[in-house]
Amino acid sequence: MGGELTEELGVLDHWGEALAEVRQRIAPRFRRMEVRERAGRYLAGLFARVERKNGWQLAEAIGEADPHGVQRLLNEAAWDADGVRDDLRAYVVEHLGDAASGVLIVDETGFLKKGTRSCGVARQYCGTAGTTANAQIGVFLAYASGRGTAFIDRALYLPRAWARDRERRADAGIPKGTRFATKITLAKRLLTRAFAAGVPARWVVADSFYGRSHAFRRWLEQRGRPYVLMVPKTTAVEYQGRRERAEQLGARLPDEAWCSRSAARVGEAGEQQWVCLVLANAGAGGMGRWLLVRRDAADPGELAYHLAYGPAGTTPAELLRVCDVRWQIEEGFAQAKGELGLDQYEVLRWDAWHRFVTLCLLAHAYLAVLRLRARAAGAATEGAADEPDLLPLTVPEVRRLVLALAGGAEQRTFRLGWSRWRRRHQATAARSHAARRGRDRRSPPTTPLTPPPAVPGAGLTDAEWALVQPLLPPQRPPTGRPRHDHRPVLSGIVWVIRRRESWRAVPRECGKWEMVYKRYQLWRAEGRWPRIAAALGLEDREVAL
Repeated sequence: MGGELTEELGVLDHWGEALAEVRQRIAPRFRRMEVRERAGRYLAGLFARVERKNGWQLAEAIGEADPHGVQRLLNEAAWDADGVRDDLRAYVVEHLGDAASGVLIVDETGFLKKGTRSCGVARQYCGTAGTTANAQIGVFLAYASGRGTAFIDRALYLPRAWARDRERRADAGIPKGTRFATKITLAKRLLTRAFAAGVPARWVVADSFYGRSHAFRRWLEQRGRPYVLMVPKTTAVEYQGRRERAEQLGARLPDEAWCSRSAARVGEAGEQQWVCLVLANAGAGGMGRWLLVRRDAADPGELAYHLAYGPAGTTPAELLRVCDVRWQIEEGFAQAKGELGLDQYEVLRWDAWHRFVTLCLLAHAYLAVLRLRARAAGAATEGAADEPDLLPLTVPEVRRLVLALAGGAEQRTFRLGWSRWRRRHQATAARSHAARRGRDRRSPPTTPLTPPPAVPGAGLTDAEWALVQPLLPPQRPPTGRPRHDHRPVLSGIVWVIRRRESWRAVPRECGKWEMVYKRYQLWRAEGRWPRIAAALGLEDREVAL
């Protein structure tokens, strides 16, 4: 067995001591010894090979005679979940904190539910499902640095209907002082606590849900907090004395303006392209603003936009690094849900949700710290080159190794052998995937690609447009939010019907297929479509997704 792997296992062999350190850290938050010890066993049970991390199965996994003790731990026992949250944040900062590379990441995730009694559950958009679903939504704050990534705070989103319903509030145990707060307000609260605690972070990052909010960006600037926020393409910016939408700037960028760099994520080929534009209205105190436009060489027509605010001397390379860090919270959600059952709870009350989630995030942070220690030990070993083909330790692999080391000698050898094979196979697969993507991007197509039909020729002639234009609603004036002109949208609808194509195949010149389909559904609901179809000689049949 190679020196690197041996040293990693040497550190992981002390997993029990590391867990005892975590348990000792949170012990003062529990009034009774019985509750304190059960919480410690519960924390260890979150790592176990349990089909679902709900009360009954976790109780059995940690040796309880029945589920009542575990249920009391989450619902009734006297302990301070917010205090444990503070201990979690301090633990993460102590082990992963790095002022030079630290970043705070805000994001939300959904928890799909079947009933209506879980606190905050409602029909609402859920990114986990990719559509509107019956779900709870949690807003989370993660800390990422060159040493690792872990969550440090959480908040449950309470829809307005819940906030106004006294009976449901009482049943779910929602505190009397809790009022409706938007997700952006919740994000501000999480960040305020992190700022007050002195978390060493140079940047704040978030996706376009938060980046589109002028108030959120202004709030960060007033506190002198640099940010890199993804924004919608319709966001207005001021560049070279003109105020225009980000998409207008992106469309005018010449080919020679694009720079290339290697992909930052494992398994990706190095063909990412970017442009960094210096914006006007630089902030006070030596702060600057930038618009970062990014695209993948495999799909140069799909642009992503990021607004940045930070020290004037910030380099584009640093802005790109911070952009890439945002994806680490998505990996954190996947790890916490897949390895620790973050989305498998079966609790109904406000306190129970915060207690379960806090313990789950603490378990995830423990694995992240253990991973850091093991990787540091392996990298410092003279024999590290003995195992050059092993994928670096990940949080899921650390959990598997901890379970292997906790087992008997026979199982231990068996599990460690599988871990070694899995890491070698994953490293080989990652290299092959990167090489294949690189070849695909460099190789010219064997046959010329058929260009999408141009608008208006995608499906609507000038004569046809003259017939149907009086049947359409008035076009919104070109002010305020960007409008979608009726002609290209209708051209896309006609193109789908005449060619019997999928809505997802709508030509790019007609706009996004979702928007074209929604406009088609709207005109059907308003009773306009039968008259449009008759004027164009189209079959009046509903074209579903």
